[in-house]
Amino acid sequence: MPTIEFSQVEKSFGPVRVLPPMDLTLDDGEFTVLVGPSGCGKSTTLRILAGLETLSGGEIYFDGKPISGLAPKERDLAMVFQDYALYPHMNIAKNMSFALRLKGTPKAEIDAKVKRVADMLNIGQLLERKPAQLSGGQRQRVAMGRALVRDASTFLFDEPLSNLDAKLRAKMRTELAEMRNTLDKNMVYVTHDQIEAMTLGDRIVVMSEGLIQQQGTPEELFKTPANKFVAGFIGSPTMNFLDAELVEEKSRLHAKGPGFDIRLTGDLAKRLRGGKAKDITLGIRPSSFSLDKKAGEPLELRIVVAEYLGAQSTLVTRCADAEVLVEHESSSPISSNTTMKFYVLMDEVMAFDQQSGVRL
Repeated sequence: MPTIEFSQVEKSFGPVRVLPPMDLTLDDGEFTVLVGPSGCGKSTTLRILAGLETLSGGEIYFDGKPISGLAPKERDLAMVFQDYALYPHMNIAKNMSFALRLKGTPKAEIDAKVKRVADMLNIGQLLERKPAQLSGGQRQRVAMGRALVRDASTFLFDEPLSNLDAKLRAKMRTELAEMRNTLDKNMVYVTHDQIEAMTLGDRIVVMSEGLIQQQGTPEELFKTPANKFVAGFIGSPTMNFLDAELVEEKSRLHAKGPGFDIRLTGDLAKRLRGGKAKDITLGIRPSSFSLDKKAGEPLELRIVVAEYLGAQSTLVTRCADAEVLVEHESSSPISSNTTMKFYVLMDEVMAFDQQSGVRL
C-alpha cells in the first residue's frame, strides 16, 4: 500500500475556491476519515484523489511518485459511492465482477473473488438477484463488494451510509469496523457524521471551509481540540459554549456572563491568568455536570425539555438565553420547567478565544 501525500493541493470551480492549498499525508495501512459539515471540501478531496476531479494546483504523490497525470483506472484505487451506482440490468454477481471482466480476468479467478467477498459481506445468497430486489443495506454491501473484489491498494468511501436508516447505519458501521480489521489496505472514508468518524477512524481529519482544522486520533480530538469548531463538532451530544468575561476578585479568577458566575480553578485558571485574553468562551461537555455539590462549581439552569434516551437522558436547559445540554441518569428523572443547580466539573472545562476560536 502506498503512502499518499497531498502537497499544496488546491481546487477551484471557476472563480470559487473550494480547497485552498492543502498539505496532508495518509499513512500506509491507515483508516483515515475526512469529516466536516456539508460544503467543507471533504468529498472534493476524495474525488481529486480518485482522479474524478482535476487539480487546480499542487500535486498528489503515491510513495513519492506524482499521480495527478494518471487516469482513475491507473491509480490502483477502488471507490464506494453514496448512491451505490449499481447497474440495474445486471445481477449482483455481474455488478461485483464488472471491473474484473473489463480487465479480462479469467472467469475462474472472478468467480473465486466474488464468492470470497460476497461471503465476507454476507451477501452470498443474493448473487443471482437484481439490485431492485435488494434492500438499501444489501445494495450498500454490493457496492462495497464491487470495490473489494478489485483488490486495490486503497479503498475510498464517499459517505456510503448516509442513505440508510439509523438502525441499519449502526449495523453497517459495525460491519465496516470488522471488515477493516480483516483487510490490510489503505482506507479513506468521507462522512459528515462524527459518530462514524469516531468509531471507524484510526485518524480523523476535521475540515471546515476547505481548511484542515485538526487531525489526530478520536481520543485526541475529543480531549484536546485545537479550536472551538473541532470541540463543537466532535462529541455527542455537542459541547456547550458560554461567552464570558474574565474577572479577578480577591485573587480568584471568575468567568462571568449572562446568568452565571463560575470560579475557575486548577490548570484552566493558571493558563487563563497568564494569558492576554479577557473575553473567552467556556466549553462544557454535557457529561461534565453533576448534582453533587462537592464535584465542582455551581451553575443554575432552567430545564426546558428532558429527552429520555434509555439509561441516559439529555436535558435541554437554559442559562439566560444560552441553550445548555446536560447528560443525566434516567433513573433519577427531572421534570421540565424547573430550575436546578448543577455543578460543573472544572477539570473537564475548556476555554476558547472569542475572536479566533483557538483553545486557550
